[in-house]
Amino acid sequence: MTGASSPADSGGPAERLVDLLDLERIEENIFRGHSPDEPLQRVFGGQVAGQALVAAGRTTDGERPVHSLHAYFLRPGVPGVPIVYQVERVRDGRSFTTRRVVAVQRGRTIFNLTASFHRGEPGFEHQVPMPGVPGPESLPKLVDEIREHLGSMPEPLERMARRQPFDIRYVDRLRWSARDLEGVEPRSAVWMRAVGPLGDAPLVHTCAVTYASDMTLLDAVRLPVEPLWGPRGFDMASLDHAMWFHRPFRADEWFLYQQESPVATGARGLARGQIYDRRGRLLVSVMQEGLFRRKRD
Repeated sequence: MTGASSPADSGGPAERLVDLLDLERIEENIFRGHSPDEPLQRVFGGQVAGQALVAAGRTTDGERPVHSLHAYFLRPGVPGVPIVYQVERVRDGRSFTTRRVVAVQRGRTIFNLTASFHRGEPGFEHQVPMPGVPGPESLPKLVDEIREHLGSMPEPLERMARRQPFDIRYVDRLRWSARDLEGVEPRSAVWMRAVGPLGDAPLVHTCAVTYASDMTLLDAVRLPVEPLWGPRGFDMASLDHAMWFHRPFRADEWFLYQQESPVATGARGLARGQIYDRRGRLLVSVMQEGLFRRKRD
């Protein structure tokens, strides 16, 4: 990452993702990130979380990887409008570094994040095992499943597919109608990896997975209620997001994102995710609450 950001629409999706995460430093603790001008209602939450984590990481010595983040989505971001990230250097201790980041757009706070960085230390290890699922090579790409069902891709979907920075493959075939939901539990699993190399900077890979972690997590909440790829009956929004990073990883290598929803009530649904590498090592744990309001006719 060079520290200079450009909204140019050149290069492949992986290059554009790296560019998206490459913030411009305005002052010592102030950064600016571009937001693609896309036909969306709001800026993708994973983008804001990933950029905020970049801003936090840029104010550390780079020797301590992030081990956790906790964030709130306060207002929807406006596509195409730059976002300013203001970093507060809360603490620089012997083992831990803490940063608080506020994301501002058009003078209003849209997001805040607290991140903690930890100097590596030896210790005991254990983890829950990775579930047994088919490998990604045996599963169709998400875009191929959509094309198979629709016959052809509408131009807006085709354009989004060309820009998608991650190859996504659902372990279970997509459900397109209510009759496919009988007996479905609030669980989902996807294989993901960046569609091209992301370089060797660890912070880039961490922030890329932060970006990806918001893409499919709330699927698990919706699964018992409506098809993931049928007509959407709910307005959805992420409310908060938390991640714990356990081991180093590369976002341009396959990782399994196992997701489940333990509860949904009061127009809110809670989802938790676990990210594994192909060796079965647990890399990241994720929690998110989302808002689900039924659309009016």
